[in-house]
Amino acid sequence: MTMPDDRSAPRPFKTEMVNGMMIEWDVPIEMDDGAILRADVFRPADEGSYPVILSYGPYGKGKSFENGYPLFWKRMLHDHPDILGKSSGRYMVYELVDPEHWVPDGYICVRVDGRGTGRSPGLLDLSSAREARDTYQCIEWAARQPWSNARVGMNGISYYAMNEWQVASLRPPSLAAICVWEGLSDLYREPAYHGGIYTPFVDFWFRAVLATQYGVGDRGPRNANSGQFVCGDVNLSEAELAANRVDYGALMRAHPFFDDFFRGRDLDFSKIDLPLLSAGNWGGHGLHLRGNTRGFERAASEQKWLDMHDDTHFSLFYTEWGRNLQKRFLGHFLKDEDTGWANQPKVRLSTRRVDGGTDERVAAQWPLPTTRWTRHFLGDDGHMGREEAVTTGRIAFQAGSESVGFSLTCPETLEICGPVAAKLFIESSTTDADLFLVLRAFDPDGTEIVFNGANDPHTPVAQGWLRASHRALDEEQSRPFLPVHSHLEACPLTPDTIYEVDVEILPTSLILPTGYTLRLDVQSHDYAYPPAIEQAAESPLGMMMTGSGLFLHDGTMRPPEIYQGKITVHTGGANASYLLLPVIPMAAEADDQVAKLASGSLA
Repeated sequence: MTMPDDRSAPRPFKTEMVNGMMIEWDVPIEMDDGAILRADVFRPADEGSYPVILSYGPYGKGKSFENGYPLFWKRMLHDHPDILGKSSGRYMVYELVDPEHWVPDGYICVRVDGRGTGRSPGLLDLSSAREARDTYQCIEWAARQPWSNARVGMNGISYYAMNEWQVASLRPPSLAAICVWEGLSDLYREPAYHGGIYTPFVDFWFRAVLATQYGVGDRGPRNANSGQFVCGDVNLSEAELAANRVDYGALMRAHPFFDDFFRGRDLDFSKIDLPLLSAGNWGGHGLHLRGNTRGFERAASEQKWLDMHDDTHFSLFYTEWGRNLQKRFLGHFLKDEDTGWANQPKVRLSTRRVDGGTDERVAAQWPLPTTRWTRHFLGDDGHMGREEAVTTGRIAFQAGSESVGFSLTCPETLEICGPVAAKLFIESSTTDADLFLVLRAFDPDGTEIVFNGANDPHTPVAQGWLRASHRALDEEQSRPFLPVHSHLEACPLTPDTIYEVDVEILPTSLILPTGYTLRLDVQSHDYAYPPAIEQAAESPLGMMMTGSGLFLHDGTMRPPEIYQGKITVHTGGANASYLLLPVIPMAAEADDQVAKLASGSLA
């Protein structure tokens, strides 16, 4: 049955039955200000009430994954052919669940085009308070429908996951659980400013979102299933489109500090108290890692789980393994099913090996309770070790082109798993310095070990960043292994004066065998994997992947007269710089440590 799109009496554009699945295209949802958002609803054909998996985002609910992102699609299916399974793939869209895998198991999938995107008119204002309120109202709308069991869950990747953190902090009564898959939880520190250093990824990403802005009309794609234009039936001019959006990149650049703008969009984790599964990616250095570990730590919920995996950004989400994990979690909280989730470890980690495989670790908390926080002191001879040097030393490099490295060759198997940090004593020949810290691994022959990261096939072990003028710490949130910087103002350096700085290096996991080398590089430019530069590995997004993915830090907001001076790292004595590693003891030692923790004899 086809119905016209009548704005005076909004209703679904079309309803159809496909292989036992009822689909309603372009269902209207009215907001408190009168705006009409549009959703596609996929539900079981059988009468009854079912739990809802809802998503809200900017990428176009009708934009086919296969046609919209063909290179991603082909590579994903090549690596994981089980992704389709019993699905045709025709209803799959980027970073959302596949209805053909969920509706037969008794779920309803509701996909909402965010305000100003896809087929939902309005002002496009990403990650805003208005967007969070819209999501809240969509959740409550879904809970009221006759086909709903009044329990709504959310499950999606990246932006959709970030949106879950946001709306959960508003506590919609009908939101029963969220599955946050590789989703940022700190708008300032993750997508916009790494350690206070601006990343133009924000501009690149915003331009990609504009391809699905409402009003692109027949200049955009058509939904092959419903026949509708993905970006609305009206054709707005470029000037009209610009007037209907907030320039996200310009907005981020206009606020280089954690000011009222960012505070207004920050999350109150004390209000996130619902069941949650946070699934992060060890290789998501620029965006898809920190949000999951920090979000898990900060959320007030007593029913929360952390799962850390590797592989590309979204592939595992769609695999049989990923679907099983999600359905065990959501089935437990949305359907009261006995999925075995009651016995799920609070923390499950895929621990990486140098051969590309993984082991598994489970624990009751994060960071792991058996962690030995171990300082490895940097030496002016380029080595690092457990012994602190008595005499002072220094080693310098030219910012922008050079780096200095500090190496540790493992005398026995070394496992690290958790947050990493560095305390450095530095001086600069200018009034500021951008520090890029890269943790790298090498085999005994000197060949670097790299990993297939979320967005780049050649990622190092871990990365961290800090603009030295942003060195002030948020004392309430910071811990020795996790320095959290306040980013409230710039505190310029006096040239040729020594300053103590603490650098957050993103969490990691790796088992290094005897004879392998762990190296900390200190530099002021992005990590680049030399073979990748030679091979010019191309991204499906049309950019060259050389080790840091899309998350680069070019000359934007980095004037060379300030950020290309000479930087000196001091070592030993009163200026003992060091790397703090989360060392996981071997099994026997770990059991002893757990026993001491339980007895209270281990501080």
